Amino acid sequence: MKNFLIKRAFWVSLVFVFAFGLLPFEAAAQSSPKPLFQTITVQAGKKRPRTTPTPLVTRTSSTKPIVSSRPVKPTSSLRKTSFPALAAVQIPGYSGVLVEHESGRVVIDSYSRHTFNPASNVKVATAYAVLKTFGVNYRFKTGIWTDGTINRSTRTLVGNLYISGRDPMFNYEHAVSLANELNRLGINKIEGDLITTDNFAMNFSNSASRSANLLLKTLSAAKRSRAASKAWSSYLSNSGKYNATNNLPSVFINGDSYVEGLPSNVKMLFTHESAPLREIVKATMSFSNNFLSERLGGMLGGAYAVARIVQRDTRSAPFEFQLQTCSGLGINRVSPKAQMRLLRTFKSFLNRNRMKFSDVMPVAGLDNGTLKRRFNEGLERGSVVGKTGTLGRTDRGVSTLSGEITTRQGKFLFVIFNQRGSVRRFRSFQNYFVPLVQNQLGGALPMRYIYVPMERRLAKSRISYPRGNRFRGEE
Repeated sequence: MKNFLIKRAFWVSLVFVFAFGLLPFEAAAQSSPKPLFQTITVQAGKKRPRTTPTPLVTRTSSTKPIVSSRPVKPTSSLRKTSFPALAAVQIPGYSGVLVEHESGRVVIDSYSRHTFNPASNVKVATAYAVLKTFGVNYRFKTGIWTDGTINRSTRTLVGNLYISGRDPMFNYEHAVSLANELNRLGINKIEGDLITTDNFAMNFSNSASRSANLLLKTLSAAKRSRAASKAWSSYLSNSGKYNATNNLPSVFINGDSYVEGLPSNVKMLFTHESAPLREIVKATMSFSNNFLSERLGGMLGGAYAVARIVQRDTRSAPFEFQLQTCSGLGINRVSPKAQMRLLRTFKSFLNRNRMKFSDVMPVAGLDNGTLKRRFNEGLERGSVVGKTGTLGRTDRGVSTLSGEITTRQGKFLFVIFNQRGSVRRFRSFQNYFVPLVQNQLGGALPMRYIYVPMERRLAKSRISYPRGNRFRGEE
């Protein structure tokens, strides 16, 4: 009897626990958030299955991709100008145009708040961001290291030669310059391998292994290409060092090339320093070099970092300045208003550094590059400085141009974004429209600019040694 009462009490307690103890869990289940993945109900045999009431996957972010803007039908209310000739001009395609005096007075405003694909005008943003971050006189350093010793009697480096650095402008002439400096240190031969870090690039190559192999061949006069020898001769001529180097630089490496990190036991031989960043930016903008622009932007953190710098400094909203690349390739979205703010911010930065747009952008009709054969007749020649942009297929064809023009009534900033049409037609329109604007403002007036060949600008690289720690390793 006693055992029966004990068992009965046990079962009553168990029923009580299940009846009341699970209530909190049921309430919690009703108030808890739904899981990211919802249950899928199979509705077999139904002609018209009901849709699942909740999304199968819950969205956890509001990020949305940049999409192509829909063209808006032109209306006269969206074009503002006090010049009849500019009011009557036919602007092709889906386009935005904005011209302002440097004081802010508007000459013409057409769809300036709409977003367009700026194409290579993105490079203006990248140039500004990298110059603002690193400084106009910054030089990229390429370190030359070794884990070996120098045998003076045989002029041989017994050990490996290491190269580190991220100079985006490192080319043939700089490789021969390394050979020349190694010769000056008493090294004609290396009994070891050539090892470069994974961020080293040569001749605009994205492959670190190809860059390492090209450097190995260029260091040796016997393996050096004609293009490399020609680049070295040009460098000597433009740098003024032609008479200072009589012998042909050459270093033979009795090994192979590899891509690895720097070990802890290496010692620095010397450092190769690039031309100042302002000159590299001038080359990037003049020839619209995508490799250089992507490399420079990558050093800041990529397109997102460049866009954030511009948005912050120009006080532009994210929706009116969206970048996916640092070069302008692909789909990017910028309004003429935002581009105009960028030009003004950039110009202010250059003024603080005693520079002008012509120091970092090509001058039409004078500088080699994308503007060499445009605006090159009469007084137009030398009156336009700016950045071009071209995309043949993206967004059904894009051609852009922005920068500064000089007239008898002063300096004016301009932005022309042409989209969805023939690139040739867009370019013809720009070639007609810019002089038309200048004629409304008293006519074109060439700016004060002294042309300097790009080869001479980029020949300002140099060699430096660790202060008070010149390599003395000898056998």
